[in-house]
Amino acid sequence: MKHVFLLLLALLLPNIALASGAVHETINLTDHWLGYTALAIFALAYSLVILEEKLHLRKSKPVLLAAGLIWIFIAAYYGSHGMPDAAEVAIRHNFLEYGELFFFLLVAMTYINAMLERNVFDALRDYLVAKGFTYKSLFWLTGILAFFISPIADNLTTALIMCAVVMAVGKDKPKFVAMSCVNIVVGANAGGAFSPFGDITTLMVWQKGIVQFSEFFDLFIPSVVNFVVPAFIMQFALPDGKPEASSTQMTQIKQGGLTIVGLFIMTIITAVSFHNFLHLPPVFGMMLGLAYLKFFGYYLRKASHNHLNKLEQPISHTSADVVDGYDIFDSIAKAEWDTLFFFYGVILAVGGLGFIGYLGMASAFMYGELGATTANVLVGILSAIVDNIPVMFAVLTMNPEMPHSQWLLVTLTAGVGGSLLSIGSAAGVALMGQARGYYTFFGHLKWAPVIALGYGASIYVHLLLNG
Repeated sequence: MKHVFLLLLALLLPNIALASGAVHETINLTDHWLGYTALAIFALAYSLVILEEKLHLRKSKPVLLAAGLIWIFIAAYYGSHGMPDAAEVAIRHNFLEYGELFFFLLVAMTYINAMLERNVFDALRDYLVAKGFTYKSLFWLTGILAFFISPIADNLTTALIMCAVVMAVGKDKPKFVAMSCVNIVVGANAGGAFSPFGDITTLMVWQKGIVQFSEFFDLFIPSVVNFVVPAFIMQFALPDGKPEASSTQMTQIKQGGLTIVGLFIMTIITAVSFHNFLHLPPVFGMMLGLAYLKFFGYYLRKASHNHLNKLEQPISHTSADVVDGYDIFDSIAKAEWDTLFFFYGVILAVGGLGFIGYLGMASAFMYGELGATTANVLVGILSAIVDNIPVMFAVLTMNPEMPHSQWLLVTLTAGVGGSLLSIGSAAGVALMGQARGYYTFFGHLKWAPVIALGYGASIYVHLLLNG
């Protein structure tokens, strides 16, 4: 029976068998018209990504188109030179990397959406608003919470929750809202740098196996320095006093909300255990963790229907009933699909540029001519202008020879470098929309020197402790 199954696989999937066993040499096309065309396509696509807020064009659209066009040119060129399978082998390698990250992020996003649906974060927000803290206390509290929540949740969701708090209590103090948003962005990005779950770039480094799970915590103290230095200086410009007590009714966490938080922590433990003890990719642990949520969602739905039966209300299978009882597929549907597709376009487009030869050229210059420390500091500065996902993927694809402390350094700089500008991270871009009129590009830029001081101090502390 086993031999029959293997024969069927060979008949149904011949291309996979060929691709896995094929080895192809690559052609350096960096001085060829194809290379220049691919660079122009990528540059144009990324210009549209940067102008997303102005054009109202979702960032995934231009990079998806760019990735497709770049690989069409590559495949046509290699096909015309007698190597029709070379592009297929290369693109499968890139797609496998994307596939692992896609399902990992999808599970994490599903859990975060489940917590949002169960009012976990709304309850936390209302609790903070009702406590009657001073402006300075709220500034520090929201920043510290952003720092410690983002390693478990992602920095984008964390920043949005904390921004909702400062918007609720400080609408009549625009300066407080603006400064708190800057602090939240810095805190969320710094907190995400010392955890594989805090940022997509740290997740990429972990899944690649370059930095082990426990080794990320070597970046904890540098991350604290990155957050505390600018926050300490900024606090002296905060307004005095405290906001008026809010009469807003406290949001109640829905049934099972705290259990879902516990299941998410169990899922993280499962993913880490798969990686450390079974030597399996962490994504398989995350998918097992999704099963935890699916079965618990089934329990919530049945409990809701039983409650309706006790009230002698007729049960209909409408979408409203499903949402009240919790439907996990609602949480999956609300994942950041634009971000996931953007991620696909970036990985495939940058992978194409690497296949052409540009990443090897960039690696030889940055890590060969400038040196690892200078190059990794520049990676962080570049991630403030260009999204840190393509920057980190390019570094991982280059795979330069450098000591482990330098891999930790580039993980740190790519994570916190985006705080230098409001457009440098997903958290900053999101808060410009959420706190429109309060938190702006130039409002953030005003504090860029102070943030840069924290950036430099965190690098120094890292080299002192880990170098």
